[in-house]
Order: sequence, then structure tokens, then C-alpha cells
Amino acid sequence: MIEHFNRWPLVWALGLFWQHQNTSSDLQELLKLTLAEVILHRLHSCLSGHVQQVDFCAGGAAASFTISLRAVDNITVTIKMKPGVLPVCLIRVKNGPRFELKIRPGENVTLTFSCNTPEKYFMMEIQKNIDCVSGPCPFGDVHLYPPGLPRLNRTFIWDVKASTKAGLELKFSAPLRQIQPGEVCPDLVSYSINSCIDAATVNIGTFCRNGSVSRVKLLGGVILSLHLPWNLTLTTSGFNIANRSSIKRLCIIESTLEGESSIMLMSPNYPLGFPEDELMTWQFVVPSNMRASVFFHDYSLSNCERKEERVEYYIPGSVSNPEVFKLSDSQPANIAGSFNLSLQGCDQDAQNPGILRLLFQVVVQHPQIDENVTHVVDLSKERNMTVTIHFEGWPRRTPLVSEPMCLICKDPRTCDRVLTLASGATYKISFLCKDLSRLRITAEKGISCVGSLRWCGSRIYSLSVPKTITQLPVQLHKFIWRVIAPELINIEITSPSLKLRQHLPEQSCNTSYSYNIFSATPETEMNVGIFCPGGAIEKIQLRNNITVSLKTFGKGFVNESNHQDLKMSFVPHIKDECTFTVSPNSKAKTYLQTPNSLYGLPPYVSISWYIIVPSQQVARLGFSTDRMGIACETGRAYLNIKEQMPGAEETVRREDELLPQPRNMHHNFWVNVSNCKPVDPMQLTLKFWVTFVEKQIDLAVILGVLAAAGVLAAIGLTVCCIKKKKKKNQNPMVGVYNANVNTQMPGKQRLFQKDRKTNESHVYAVIDDAMVYGHLLKESNGSVTPEVDVYQPFDGPTGSLPPSPPPFSFRKDIKHSPNTEEPPLLAETDRDTYTFAHQKSGDLEDSGDENENNNGDTSMSLLENKEQNSLEE
Repeated sequence: MIEHFNRWPLVWALGLFWQHQNTSSDLQELLKLTLAEVILHRLHSCLSGHVQQVDFCAGGAAASFTISLRAVDNITVTIKMKPGVLPVCLIRVKNGPRFELKIRPGENVTLTFSCNTPEKYFMMEIQKNIDCVSGPCPFGDVHLYPPGLPRLNRTFIWDVKASTKAGLELKFSAPLRQIQPGEVCPDLVSYSINSCIDAATVNIGTFCRNGSVSRVKLLGGVILSLHLPWNLTLTTSGFNIANRSSIKRLCIIESTLEGESSIMLMSPNYPLGFPEDELMTWQFVVPSNMRASVFFHDYSLSNCERKEERVEYYIPGSVSNPEVFKLSDSQPANIAGSFNLSLQGCDQDAQNPGILRLLFQVVVQHPQIDENVTHVVDLSKERNMTVTIHFEGWPRRTPLVSEPMCLICKDPRTCDRVLTLASGATYKISFLCKDLSRLRITAEKGISCVGSLRWCGSRIYSLSVPKTITQLPVQLHKFIWRVIAPELINIEITSPSLKLRQHLPEQSCNTSYSYNIFSATPETEMNVGIFCPGGAIEKIQLRNNITVSLKTFGKGFVNESNHQDLKMSFVPHIKDECTFTVSPNSKAKTYLQTPNSLYGLPPYVSISWYIIVPSQQVARLGFSTDRMGIACETGRAYLNIKEQMPGAEETVRREDELLPQPRNMHHNFWVNVSNCKPVDPMQLTLKFWVTFVEKQIDLAVILGVLAAAGVLAAIGLTVCCIKKKKKKNQNPMVGVYNANVNTQMPGKQRLFQKDRKTNESHVYAVIDDAMVYGHLLKESNGSVTPEVDVYQPFDGPTGSLPPSPPPFSFRKDIKHSPNTEEPPLLAETDRDTYTFAHQKSGDLEDSGDENENNNGDTSMSLLENKEQNSLEE
């Protein structure tokens, strides 16, 4: 039947079935026989020239190998297929082709391969059994035997049986480096060491060449494996075996460290569990003029029923040997000379044993020149503060093993790469580091208000870096203040002298430090912005808990830190999420932007800016874009602008309307932005600018004022003459002022509720015929009552408070006016009404829309101003 199987892929299929791990032993044997028949048939085809398969048919020219094993050597050689490869190459012996060949002690076998590249398909194991219990041990150098083996990947295995009363020592001519499971040696040469005690086998570790481990002592037997690649020829194993006295522990690993170096070591069976209730030791040979430090990188503890897992150090010259530490403790550092480190297990819980494992690093370096120089860090007067000195990139980056070590010590033997100091104490620290520029400081301080505003509001906190930190020879990376306030108590940040500048592309920070302010709510965190000194922002009020992060750039902060003036205090509840008080530089253009610019202003958040305008100047306000750039899914977004003056108009824009054109502002004014819930993925980010120009005095205005003054002087002279004439005639007074009306000064509506229609403070009971200047009260339409209009955009009084829109649930859609050139103001709502006077368009100095009159106040006539002044007197 086999003649009908002429297709080569059948060999591959049978080979795959044979290699499958789940195939039963009977089926494997059947497949072997079938596969062998197919391959024999293919060999016959090769000899007859019917098949031209290179790897299979080119074996006629392959070299032959003769392997002779002496019985006294107790060596077994096994040649077998590599796992996962197709069996397209065979071993030819006199008994026929095979996939696997085992040569036992005392046998002499000659073999060839059916392909020219057998190293692709085959591997070889050479195992030597050594019995040191019933007979003498072959101490001394271990040679690679037998010679003349095929060039295949080879694994030499030495299985040494020994008594636990006489430990074995493996000494390596070239020191080794321990590697973690899964790691591969660069030259593909590796040693695997296993300890055998009774029936238990413990993996001591896998090692590469070119390291520091020079000797390994084991209790009982050992299985040592040497893995060599097929293209490397070695004549010696690189180690020897010696008999030693009992070491009374699992093993001892000796590591010889010369010069500055760093090594990684791990416990047996890593990352699996260290054997229960076992003890092992590492011996470190360090030159007396060097210093060694130990760092634990990974460890876990098992569940102990008895005893306690620990590490013990034997340090020559120590007054308390052995020094006992928990695995969670900071390990000894700056150790002078050689020392020992032992790992002790415990009796584990049988039901839940857990895992004890350890991965650690030993660093050896020269003594530092300034290791005896101490720096005092006085945190005794600080509260809720921590100072961490760490390597650059901490905690996201882990330094490479090859990187030079920088250590921070709070006493000569307690050193680490990261050291955290808590407030309430004074520390004396030193540095074991050649380059302190690789170190950084990160500090954090908590400030909280517990109780009422009466208790918290009386104190002003300084958000400045303590001098005890800036005086250290390490660069400050970041200082964080976390401020927590209860409900209805808010937070105010001020910079009285330096003032703050918002970091924007148009006005980037070029200082040695900056502040990043976050406002934290239970639902989200809003980045208020990045600020640096030397700007226009005097004050920032925030409604929620905040985090202020000072970040430094370069070494210039040490000098600039002496001039920090950032202050923080607790204030009463504010209406908006955030309010800025801005006093721009009259000679520079100031840019301002809504918070959270990276992700957009959060939904339903209202932000206000209070811009201070000097008395002799006019502010120019403009926006960087024409529109808000969003569409609302829920609610409406608004921009509100209003000057702080009686009767000032408000400019209101909705998200679907054009933003105002640049305009002049003669008084302090408010800018308010309130967000809706934008349609994803739209974000509200609004930027505007403010500049100043000197206030121009118009000649016509001066002449008008002089003319008015002349008229008033003439009126005054006439009144005096009339009074003098009346006095001379001794006639009773005919012009009696009505004393039954309210004479309180108009202005603030809370104190003076009547408007111009109902107020009779200017009405006289009798009008004398001498008062002939009544025509001055006439407007162009002959009426003394100004026009009034009604709209309802806000829910609070004007003045020092920002103009904030009403709750979103009370807003209605805007009714557009027929004028298409100018977007309408807010429509009427059912809530608070606002009245404001219209000005004449000719009085404006505004280059914006003509229908937006918000500069000056013409709601009072000149005579009314005079009346008000007389009432004030």
C-alpha cells in the first residue's frame, strides 16, 4: 500500500500528529511506523532520482560521526528532534533511519543525517551521572566528554548525588551573572543549577557568563546543565566540583564585586515560591575601599503559621550582628567592605501558603567626597507637609541597572534612591552621588478649613517654598499645595506685587517657574490654567477645592524664589465657578482665556473676569474668534459684557450669534462666559484681549462744559438778584420746596426704589415766574422722562458683582428683532426685570455695533446731576 503515498505533504502531516502532546502512546507508535515507511519510500525515490527534495535527498554527502561511550564514564547521549519542527530530516544508523537516537554507556555508534543542515532539526543531550554517596566524587575540573560530537545544540547535564552532610561546591573559572526566567544570554551560553534534597528539586537559578557569581555551595545533590549553541566549540565546562563540609542551609552564593558595579540577584525558584522554612545566604566580596548598598526591587511574603520571614545581614565591624530587617524595610546602604545577606523562610499555612520571593540589587561604588557633609532640613514648624528627594523621572521611570547610583541618606547606613521626609521634625541628610543634577525634590503641603469662615477667614496662607528646601543642593521639581474648603466657603488666590500672567501662545511664560492651578469637584477636575509671575491677574477666586502646583525650570528659581508673593485665603461663597480680577498693564496687550483649554470649559460652568480700567485711560476689548464655536445639546451658552457704572448697558451674545467687535470701555467692566452642554465633540474655549489707550479730551466737550458753566453762572446771578430784590421788598417766599417727598440720593436701587417716573424729588409746589430756565430740562422730544426699555438677562444686582446669567432651567429662546445686522439681546423671561437707559449713538466712542450702547451715562440731565450733588451735600 505504501507505494500509493507519493505526496511529500503526507510526511509533514504525520510528523505534526506525532509531535502533538495529546496523542496517545499507542497512536504515537502507529504514527512512527507509518511515518518511517513513508520516509523509507521517499529515500528509495531519492536514490532512483524521482524526487529532488534538497533536505531529504542530499544526505548522501553528509558527514558521519562515531560516538564511543565508555561504561565507566556513565554517560548517555540522546539525539532527538527539536520541539515544534517538522521531521523532514532523519538519523541514519546501521539499523535504519530514525527520528531519535539514544546511545548508552559502553555503546559505539556511527551515524549520519539525511540532510545537510541537521542543526535545524536536531538537538543533543549529554548526561553524566555522578554518585558521590556510594563512591568517591571526581573532584576537580569538569571536561566536556565525549569528543567528536555532531555540531548540534548541546546540553551537558551533570547529575551529582551527594549526602546532605557534605555539601558540594561549584567553582566557576569565569564568574556568572544571574538572569530572570525567560531572559536569554547574549552568547546563548547558559548554566542552570538545581539543588536536589531527597526527592525535592529547587531551581537555584539560571546564569550567563561575564558576571560576578564565582561560587555556589549546595546542600545535598546538584543537577547542573550547560547549554551550548551548535556553532560554538568548547573543550572545558568552565567549572569544577569540590567537596565541602555541610553548610546547614539550602545554598550559599558567593559574588565577587570589583570596582564600581551593579548586580541583580533573586531567590531560588523565582518568581515562584522560596522553599518553606528554608535558609539561604549570599556572600558579597567587596574591596575594603568600596561601599555597597542593597535595594529590594520585588518581593512577596507567604502566610506564616510559625516564625517570621526576614533578612539578616552580617556586616564586619557592626555592633549588632546579625542585623535583622523585614523585607519591607529600607535595606542597609553605604556598607564598607564585604558582607553577608541571608533570607529566612517560615512555616507556611497549609491551606493558603502564599509565595515568598525576592529580587534585589547590590550597588558598589567609591566613597563620595561629600558623604560626610550633612544638610539640615528643618520641617519642625511645618504641618501636613512631605518632602521627597528622588532620582530624575520618578516615579514613572525606573533607572537602568547600569546607571550610576545616586543615594540620599538620612543617616550613614539608611540610604535609598528615594527618601521622603515628613513635617514636624528636623533631618540631617547627606548624598552619595557624583552628579547631584540627577536628583530632584517634590514637596506637598495640605491646607484645609475646618469650621466656619469666621475661624478660617482671618488667616492668609503664603504659597511659597520654604527656604529649608531651596537651600538644598538639589533642584526643586515641583511643590504642590492641596487646599480643601467646606461647602459655602471658597478660596481666593492673590499675587499683590508680582501679579500673574496666564500662559498662552501669545504671552508664553519665560520665568524659572510657573503655577498650574486645578479646581477639583466631586465629578471632575478643571485645569484653571498655567500662570507665571509678571502679568495682570491680581486675584483668582475659586468655588471648589484646588490644587496649586509650582513647577521649576532650570536653576534660576533659587534666586527668584526670594520674591514669591502668592497668597491664599478662604472667602465667602462666590457665584461663579471661577472669577478673575485683572489689572492689565497699560503698555502691553493682555490675553485671557477660559479655563480647561485642553478639554474645553466644563458644561454649565460660569467664569467671570473683572477688568480694572485706570481713570485716565480707555480699555479696548476684543475677541480672538468671531463665534464661540459650539452648538448646545442642552441649555444655552452666553457671553455677557457690562461696565460697572449706574445705568450701564449689558452686551449679551448667545452661542449661535456673532461675538462683539472690538470696543472701547471707559470704566471697570465685567466679562462673563457661561457654558451649556455642547454637542460632542465640540468644546467651548474662548480667548479675548485687552489693551489701553490714553483718554482723549474732545474740544467740543470742553467748550460745552464752559458754556454750561456760563449759563449756570448767569442763572445763579439772576437768582441772587431776585432774592435780593425780594428781601428788599420783604415779601414772603413764593417758591416753596415740597418737603413731603423722598430726598434720598438716587443711584443704588436697594436704597432708592423709585424710578424717574414715580420720583417727585425734583417737583416744586410753586414755580416762580423768575425761573425762566425750564427749557433746559427739555429733551429733543420736549419730555423730561427718558426712554426706558425692559429685558431680563441676569438675576442679581450690578456693581461689584459679576454679571452672571440666571439658572438654565429658567431661560427661554431669544426673540430675534427684525434688524438682521445686529443680533438681539436676551428675550424677556419670567424672572427679575432689569431697566437701563439708552444713549444717543452719537455719544459713543465704540467702533462695534451701533445698537450696543454701553459707554457713558446719559440717563440723567445736567440739572439732575446738580440736584443729586446738592442732595449729597
